[in-house]
Amino acid sequence: MKIFKNIITVVALALVVIACKNNSEPEVKTVEIAKKETKQALDPNATYAKVEFNIEGMTCAVGCAKTIEKKMAKMEGVKMAKVDFDKKLAMVEYDEAKVSPNSLKEAVGKVSDIYEVKDIKNVDAFSSEKKECKADCKMDCCKDKSKEEKEKMACAKDCKKACCKAEKA
Repeated sequence: MKIFKNIITVVALALVVIACKNNSEPEVKTVEIAKKETKQALDPNATYAKVEFNIEGMTCAVGCAKTIEKKMAKMEGVKMAKVDFDKKLAMVEYDEAKVSPNSLKEAVGKVSDIYEVKDIKNVDAFSSEKKECKADCKMDCCKDKSKEEKEKMACAKDCKKACCKAEKA
């Protein structure tokens, strides 16, 4: 038994001597950093179009609307993409040579099968952009309304309603 204790003591001392080094070298670890994709520069000579469309099937502003918005914004040729969850409306400005309304529809579909794009239409200005009444406007939508109501009710350039035709005439 005494020999067994001596053998264990010698082995323990040998391990301590071998394991402890006088010169300590720093441990070097290599860590990969994921590259953040940079958006490609937009062509200043490109022809940009604006399109609006409804997206059915969204259930939340953060998970659905923001995910769709980011997916479209990352597409090559997309200058700006915004998805309004409350109105279920997407507004996209894009380079006509690189992107089409159908490719935008496909991008939304690739996010999830539950999203359905409806009523794609080309516009000159997005419906959420501020529109103000002219000082000499005599239409009901401009009279005696708060500024917020006027912005909602001001006529669009392509509006064909009777009240808007009076302004254009």
